[in-house]
Amino acid sequence: MLKGIDPLLGPDLLHILASMGHGDELAIVDANFPAAAMAHRLVRLDGADAPRALAAVLTVLPLDSFVKAPVSVMQVVGDARQVPPPVRDFQPIVDRAMGRKLRLASLERFAFYERVRGAFAVLATGERRFYGNVILTKGVVGPEER
Repeated sequence: MLKGIDPLLGPDLLHILASMGHGDELAIVDANFPAAAMAHRLVRLDGADAPRALAAVLTVLPLDSFVKAPVSVMQVVGDARQVPPPVRDFQPIVDRAMGRKLRLASLERFAFYERVRGAFAVLATGERRFYGNVILTKGVVGPEER
């Protein structure tokens, strides 16, 4: 056990997060996403929903402040303007982590799949609600940060 680390962040996931470099991407995906088929590195959190996994990851992973959209979600097929419930849940978690409101970019389904194929790792959750998928771009930890 470690102090100060979210209990969802097990050793395999912590290793992946620590191994990622600036600009690398992590996909957090729902239970229906073809994670095993697309992942270079796969970690499973079947007992957690996607917002809970996102919140845990963002306790240790800095988001990239050098890119316009460090967080991307999958668009609803046939209605790109719709905001599904998991994405509504993602917004305040991301805003809290960034310390400001951040617009989440949205990607068409197959464009999202392509980004996931290039991601450093995929974190598969037990999220059963549709469109509980998000891609994070890792930022940097400055010299003044611990």
